[in-house]
Amino acid sequence: MFFLFFAVPVNIATGSSRQGSQNQDLEEVLYDSQLDLREIVFVIQSQSNSFHVSRAERQRADLLRQTQSLTQTPPPVLLLHSLTDNEGDWSILPLLPYFSSLFGKNSSWLVFLEEETNVKVTKLLQALRKFDRRKEWFLGKPLHDEESTIIHHYAFAENPSIFKYPDFSAAWALSIPLLDRLANKVRDDPLKSDFTIDLKHEVALYIWENGQGPRLTAVPELCTEPEHSPTAQHCATTLRSPAPLCGEPVKKEDVFVAVKTCKKFHSERVPVVKKTWEREASLLEYYSDHTDPSIPTIDLGVPNTERGHCGKTFAILERYVSDAVPKTSWLLVVDDDTLISLPRLQMLLSCYDPSEPVCLGERYGYGLSQGGYSYITGGGGMVFSRAAVVRLLASDCKCYSNDAPDDMVLGMCLNALGLPVTHSSLFHQARPEDYSRDFLAHQVPISFHKHWNIDPVAVFNRWLKDESKSTTPHGLNKSTKEEL
Repeated sequence: MFFLFFAVPVNIATGSSRQGSQNQDLEEVLYDSQLDLREIVFVIQSQSNSFHVSRAERQRADLLRQTQSLTQTPPPVLLLHSLTDNEGDWSILPLLPYFSSLFGKNSSWLVFLEEETNVKVTKLLQALRKFDRRKEWFLGKPLHDEESTIIHHYAFAENPSIFKYPDFSAAWALSIPLLDRLANKVRDDPLKSDFTIDLKHEVALYIWENGQGPRLTAVPELCTEPEHSPTAQHCATTLRSPAPLCGEPVKKEDVFVAVKTCKKFHSERVPVVKKTWEREASLLEYYSDHTDPSIPTIDLGVPNTERGHCGKTFAILERYVSDAVPKTSWLLVVDDDTLISLPRLQMLLSCYDPSEPVCLGERYGYGLSQGGYSYITGGGGMVFSRAAVVRLLASDCKCYSNDAPDDMVLGMCLNALGLPVTHSSLFHQARPEDYSRDFLAHQVPISFHKHWNIDPVAVFNRWLKDESKSTTPHGLNKSTKEEL
């Protein structure tokens, strides 16, 4: 997968008058006792896959149960995936005019939640009352980069930690005055970004507006602590207690693993796969431009390309549904420099119905504000149910060249078929170093990608290897099973 990235010129030290007044506002408006629960609009960042719909509906029901004793008229609780037919709604910015027209007159706050975000409504109301709703506010739990990173277009390269963006898991909020101004900006100056890669960072950049808009304001009550943690007593939001298992983990015999490689990486990358996660696979094949019995590799008859690999990936899809390989419910396609935990993937897949056309991984977007499409970025791993592969191959969608970007072509195909791309933040297109430490601290990740400037075996052992006596990364003491 190939992108053109650019460095973002910044001058964050200077702020607008709008920014300069915010600290004063925070000191003066200590308690807005007039704020009513009905003035808060909750938006659950839901997805259209049946598993995610059920999670979001449970979350909405919980919010409404909490509000029954607080107000006769419940606040609006919206499911993001169901608002319009626009594929790009998950990127939120194109929806700002919609939110402004519906809620700009009678509401004060727009609060966004992820499916796993647990909300204590009374505490959230108390937290929002600390801010003057007549002003522009962008609230959340701040994340920052330790070093400049490709997934953020190398923004703020000289001092990446200076720019803060929200951890969506903790919830984040826009005051209505800010929403209205941003909505007008979207109407008057259509969004131009080609790629949507890390939404939380890109939303913060859009709001910051090269120093002309508000920075993210930290709200201590917005937390990512576990729901029943002793340290979460002050929190208005927490991460939900682990949901009941969706069922037994999918058997390893029901996941077929396809590793894309080529001759020049047989001695460099393939040994890493064999030292780390290959042993957890029951059914795995290496696909290359050269047959090497010592690995072994399979030559699909598609010449190697420097980038894209669309021809190879479609040949893998064809082989998967043929009699050449055992019939399984799930197909995992990875690069030879993907690091992945197959046991964690098997646990996650227990939540999905393989009879549905499921396409799962880390979701990116292309041209979402101009009628574009979503796709699973390939390096973190692309997971397909057999039903999805059958639907894809039955369509007329094909590679326009062998070196076309396979993940993006598949995204175009899925969009044309009306099949959803399902996102999981546990898949990662880049290295652990490319993500905020605080973001990874409340995850049990499934995959990372790239061997650049790291020891990949050490990275696997630290982040993805599960041993009963080992310590989970960053002090996580939950089991992987519970986290999923």
